[in-house]
Amino acid sequence: MSSHEPWPPRQSPRIAPPGTQPAPGRAGMSAGLVALLAGGAVLLVASLVLVVPFLVGATGSAGFAVGFVLSLFPLGLVLLAVFAVDRWEPEPRRLLAFALVWGATIAVAATTLVQPVFMAAFAPPGVGAARTMEFLATVQAPIVEEVAKGIGLLILMFAARRHFDGPVDGIVYGMTVAAGFAFTENILYFGRLFTDTSGSPAPLAVVFILRGVLSPFAHAMFTAATGLVLGLAARRWSPGLAVAAFGVGLVPAMLLHNVWNSAGEDFFMLYAVVQIPLFGAAVAGVYLLRRADARLTHARLVDYARAGWFTPLEVDMLATPRGRSAGLRWAASLGRRPAMASFIRTATDLASARQRALSGRDVAGYASTERELLARIVALRATVTGIPADRPML
Repeated sequence: MSSHEPWPPRQSPRIAPPGTQPAPGRAGMSAGLVALLAGGAVLLVASLVLVVPFLVGATGSAGFAVGFVLSLFPLGLVLLAVFAVDRWEPEPRRLLAFALVWGATIAVAATTLVQPVFMAAFAPPGVGAARTMEFLATVQAPIVEEVAKGIGLLILMFAARRHFDGPVDGIVYGMTVAAGFAFTENILYFGRLFTDTSGSPAPLAVVFILRGVLSPFAHAMFTAATGLVLGLAARRWSPGLAVAAFGVGLVPAMLLHNVWNSAGEDFFMLYAVVQIPLFGAAVAGVYLLRRADARLTHARLVDYARAGWFTPLEVDMLATPRGRSAGLRWAASLGRRPAMASFIRTATDLASARQRALSGRDVAGYASTERELLARIVALRATVTGIPADRPML
């Protein structure tokens, strides 16, 4: 098949014609990712040295064990939601692991260290313990905690730009960071209550229902707001824009956090009037953003279909939810579901790479990335269909 002219004319990077790809290979991690994971490992160890003794000291060994087990339930709920949001274009597991670890250890350690400094500098002087606790919950916690969590998102945005290129990515990473933070915070709440009440089940059950059942997504919604703004900014990447978006994204996160922590005795009214509508709006927003991502994937694969890399039927199979489901079912009937899943994922990565280049990001690395992904497409198609790679498409 002959290649077509780039689409749209004079704006799109030229697509390599079929037959020009190199042999399939596996690209190594970029220097930014290596530095991110290495630095994250160092910070993890340092944070665990601070966080674990702090938790055990606050809860006791028995309380720590109980809090840890109970905290797994809300963590699992949030991670299941992350999986559902992330299904169209899954993020690398190593980056999701970094986000989870950042929230569970590094952000908690930073909060623990900064909190007394913040209180000493900004807490109103000469007030009672009740007023101080109110300030801690409604001012200090929203500011310090959201900054600590958000810094992890900003680091991901700089070090892994290829995998942080839209609002859905920002929401996924934000929810994952928040899931880790809430997990450690829940250990503290559940474990300390268990110890303070000598293991009485009634108060622990009440707090578990409030935090683990009714509001497991509170922190996820706060930090997802920061991730959403960063993801929008990632579509027109520049370092200055990223830092500005970070500051803007912290505002809704802090406001939501403040409103939530200010509920007090009005918790159930706030839950019904604010939390449930916000959660519904968030679900609807994520659905619409995913639909937009699907349309972009389809449009970019159409570019490659025009150049001869895909058939129209393949584009529909790779870039529509119904087509993907049908393709996976067909491949599963032949015992080739893993290969089909890789075929879909690689085609999605190819569409994302082209979209980044069209928007002016990663232009220098686009050609080599494209050749590598196209080579994998050819090899995976042969595995899925059983047709040799040198046979022409019908």
